[in-house]
Amino acid sequence: MNFAMPSRLFEPLRKRLRALDQASRQLSRQVSRQIGSRSIALLARLPRLPQGTLPAQAPAWLQYLRRGPGPELLGRWAAWRPPAWVPRRLPGGLKPLVTMVSFGFVLATLLGQRNQLLQFNLDLQGGLWLVLGMGFSLLSLVVNGVAWDVILHWLGLRPRLAATVALHVTTNLRKYLPGGIWHLASRVQSLRSGTGPVAQPSGTAGALVAVLLDPLLMAVAALMLVPAGGWQNGLALVALLPLALLLPRWFQPLLRRLEQRRARSLGLEQELVHDLQTLPPPSLDRYPLEPLLAELCFVVMRFAGFACCVFAFDLQTSLEWPTWLAGFALAWTVGLVVPGAPGGLGVFEAVLLLRLGVVLPAAPVLAVAFSYRLIATVADLLGAVLVGLDERLERRLALRGVRDSQ
Repeated sequence: MNFAMPSRLFEPLRKRLRALDQASRQLSRQVSRQIGSRSIALLARLPRLPQGTLPAQAPAWLQYLRRGPGPELLGRWAAWRPPAWVPRRLPGGLKPLVTMVSFGFVLATLLGQRNQLLQFNLDLQGGLWLVLGMGFSLLSLVVNGVAWDVILHWLGLRPRLAATVALHVTTNLRKYLPGGIWHLASRVQSLRSGTGPVAQPSGTAGALVAVLLDPLLMAVAALMLVPAGGWQNGLALVALLPLALLLPRWFQPLLRRLEQRRARSLGLEQELVHDLQTLPPPSLDRYPLEPLLAELCFVVMRFAGFACCVFAFDLQTSLEWPTWLAGFALAWTVGLVVPGAPGGLGVFEAVLLLRLGVVLPAAPVLAVAFSYRLIATVADLLGAVLVGLDERLERRLALRGVRDSQ
């Protein structure tokens, strides 16, 4: 028996559905026209503002919209100013807010995981791993100084390697001072005066570019390691996008903007304007491949110190090493870039908790983060002390040689 229904039985239903669809479309078009006409009539009834309502410094797109529909509303929006009691910027800037939020998050997690943290005990082998991690952190300071020497050579300067490394290591400790810019200020002053790694004094623009390239390339190099942890919902692709910003087409405007902001924070705006008017700007027409690879070596050495902290608490089997590397690279970059406490204190720990806390309990992540913070800070202090002792010993030997020659 054939149960198939003849298609002609469905023809009236199809016609009815087609007619309903056409009627709904026509109704929606009529409603749209009525809404549009009423909106235009409402805008026409608004009182017109004076001709000079829109500021002259308004953006180009706003000037364009000023000639379109609704100019009165645009003029009102452009001329609006917040009341006097509304602060135009946060007291102290964004840094105190980021610091308080980061410290609050880490402190809350610490208090909630205090019992689990007390269960971690370092034995002799764990202590030796921390000492080894301190050695890697100390060695990374030297590698960072060598990377800065590569940057100075890439900019066309002729630095002395030993003096470059010594200046970089001794000034690195000043990043923990309030403000977080004193290590950069010391390096800029040294390059401008010619008493540091370069024999000839550099201009303000050249000194600022040489100092700013160091943390900028650090951040890009660290983000290159994030894709080691896999796709991570597209984070791997986003982390590689800054590599395109190093192309000369985008790199020059970005660095010029950062240069102006840093000059403003260091009080060197007038000197920068004078240098840009009298001296040729630093040449940035090449991709900074060599400095980027040198900074990548520095970040890898930093991760080596972090990996020693993972071994100290026997957590090397809890996660795959590419995941550890990706989490460390992301947290280290955010701690370097985001304004907060000096040295990224609190920001690094918070981001590491957020990134690795979804696959690990919070207690082991906190143990590794705090131990790494400890050995990295001690390594910074030890590096500055060793360089200071070496310079003092060198001066004594030079003075003794002068006395013997007399």
